Amino acid sequence: MTTAQTPDPAPVTADYGRMMSMVTGFWVSQVVRAAAVFNLAEHVAGGRATATEIAQAEFADPDAIRRLLRTWASLGLLTSVDGVHFAGTSLLATLHPDTPHSLHHLALSQAAPGHWLPWGRFPDAVRSGATQGPAAYGSEVWDYLAGNPEEAHYFTRSLANITAMTNAEVARRIGGAALTVDVGGADGSLIRELMRNHPGMRGVVLDRPDVVPAALEAAKADGLEDRFEVVGGDFFQEVPAADLYLLRYIVHDWDDEQAVRILTNCRRALNEGGRVAVVELLVGPVGTPGLAPVMDANMLVMTGGRERDLAEYDALFAQAGLRRAQVAEAGNMVVIEAVAV
Repeated sequence: MTTAQTPDPAPVTADYGRMMSMVTGFWVSQVVRAAAVFNLAEHVAGGRATATEIAQAEFADPDAIRRLLRTWASLGLLTSVDGVHFAGTSLLATLHPDTPHSLHHLALSQAAPGHWLPWGRFPDAVRSGATQGPAAYGSEVWDYLAGNPEEAHYFTRSLANITAMTNAEVARRIGGAALTVDVGGADGSLIRELMRNHPGMRGVVLDRPDVVPAALEAAKADGLEDRFEVVGGDFFQEVPAADLYLLRYIVHDWDDEQAVRILTNCRRALNEGGRVAVVELLVGPVGTPGLAPVMDANMLVMTGGRERDLAEYDALFAQAGLRRAQVAEAGNMVVIEAVAV
């Protein structure tokens, strides 16, 4: 007679803990957003180290702040020797708006109503294949942001947050051109990086009219305003002529038909010998970990776009009168350059 062996409980316990973290992940998102809303990184850096001090500065409930300090410490944002006085960690520094590679505005935007409410209807997005902004607040996300300038500011700045780590590498991979248009470029963080590297380059950001002030302000801060221009417009209608088009985190926002329309407009206005540089996450083989598959879910519920693999980008290029010329990795993103057929 054989005796059945007792299953090793370790894998079961590990899976349980991992799934608990997944299920409660939205709690963490809001707790981290609260750290940005209540300026935790700035307060700690400025010497405010207790619940009373932070609550007074933020006009918040002292007991709620005390409980949050404990929660933030459990997430690794803070340390404390006595449970009363707190110090920031390197992780908390990523939420300071003035530090390099800050994620402050990303924390503010992604758990704010513009993104939060559609994600609450995610099963409906899966059932219908449709974005959930109209059901959540009566419009697509872009129209919602146009009517909510504070959230739009957070979102625009968040785009710079998530691309700051790769700006230098992406710019190095792309190289220069005499006239470059950053299509949907928000505050123009990528094109400004290129302009710093290429003093002869003229740069244009094409984006929604409400984005224009932020882009102009950023260019002035960098001392680039004399060769920098911002055009408020609609890239579905037309784009300014250019030697190089930058489309970073743009094509993934749209379905295939809309993506082809954007690329076709770039092809029509492309100066002879010019290039189109698409900078995106790239979907790998099934089961490949990383941001791309999760971002694809975000596109499903928020914009109606999608993350794509290389073959899917090739298909878009072919429909737009372009062909892929080269691909280069840049951090967790890829730069796909296309030229006219």
